[in-house]
Amino acid sequence: MENEKSKKFDKESFWELVRFAVIAMAIVIPIRMFIAQPFIVDGSSMFPTFENGQYLIVDEISYRLENPQRDDVIVFRYPNDPSKFFIKRIIGLPNETVDIKGNTVIVTNKNHPEGLILNQSFVENVSDNNTHFELKNDEYFVMGDNRSASSDSRYWGAVPKKLLIGKVFLRLFPINKIGILPGNYKQVE
Repeated sequence: MENEKSKKFDKESFWELVRFAVIAMAIVIPIRMFIAQPFIVDGSSMFPTFENGQYLIVDEISYRLENPQRDDVIVFRYPNDPSKFFIKRIIGLPNETVDIKGNTVIVTNKNHPEGLILNQSFVENVSDNNTHFELKNDEYFVMGDNRSASSDSRYWGAVPKKLLIGKVFLRLFPINKIGILPGNYKQVE
């Protein structure tokens, strides 16, 4: 009799565990596939804003509802090898012109036909560039915050919107730097 109760309990426990796993997967998989995904920073191109090994959560849904904005920190597929993921800051938006003279970045658009000089207080490591870039309708110009050690749009061109994964929403590691919208900086235009 005791053995039958034990078998019945084991069978009920097994099916309860299976049911729990199915419910958990039904919740977690859509979130992971369509809403948010983890990203680990690899390299120093975004230093000091982000450091190698930091664990981030990327918001994948915002850009389905609204357009990316200047100064958003984003994760995207590298245009020259879409199997690789990069993290950079949006500098230029679609249909704008980006001019870089030394470390000064000037964006020209409808609202600023004479050009807007970007205030980039988050940039500590400067570089010496002379670049002129005209963005098309669905292209973004991105740069790393560590300008002297960043492979970005200055070297390989614009990022098409279809390659954007999402905006960095949360930093989870290291514990002492946990934060919502880390690296958030908005240009006053």
